[in-house]
Amino acid sequence: MTKELAALAARLRPLLDRTVVLVGLMGAGKSCVGRRLAARLELAFVDADAEFESAAGCTIAEYFARHGEPDFRIGERKVIARLLSGPPVILATGGGAFCDPETRARIKQGGLSVWLGADLDLLVKRTAGRDHRPLLRQGDPRQILAGLMEKRYPLYAEADITVQSTDDVPEVTVAAVMESLIAHLEPGS
Repeated sequence: MTKELAALAARLRPLLDRTVVLVGLMGAGKSCVGRRLAARLELAFVDADAEFESAAGCTIAEYFARHGEPDFRIGERKVIARLLSGPPVILATGGGAFCDPETRARIKQGGLSVWLGADLDLLVKRTAGRDHRPLLRQGDPRQILAGLMEKRYPLYAEADITVQSTDDVPEVTVAAVMESLIAHLEPGS
């Protein structure tokens, strides 16, 4: 797998001239895959949620509790716009970011979006026992995730590229993302 990833990275690096934006539901693997993808491509990895928390001076959960989701989305929109205006990076976004029409349009204009899709069982498994996700605190996580899938998957489908995240080792998804990026960017692929 290591040789294959190195070969894919060598092919992909010269093709990337903009930020790769990972979108999808919580638990899809955006941060995990994003860190590994960034390392392979010798790019910085940036987590939009961490950037928001740094700018806000508090956690997202605290911000949600104090100001609500609408104010959070406004701040998130500003953070993502700032990140897209800089040099190319691998950017992991929060689960709701791509659902905001203004943010989605900005990502389409200045980045290359990759939807990491995942099935419900995998999302439930990966998010179980993590209390830093405000939306999952509002009831049964499985039901909440199923509702989010129904609402958000049609919007995620507008991403430039779709890759299915699996329960395999993260490098399998990293390779799939790189192959999909090459197919999207390389002339004649």
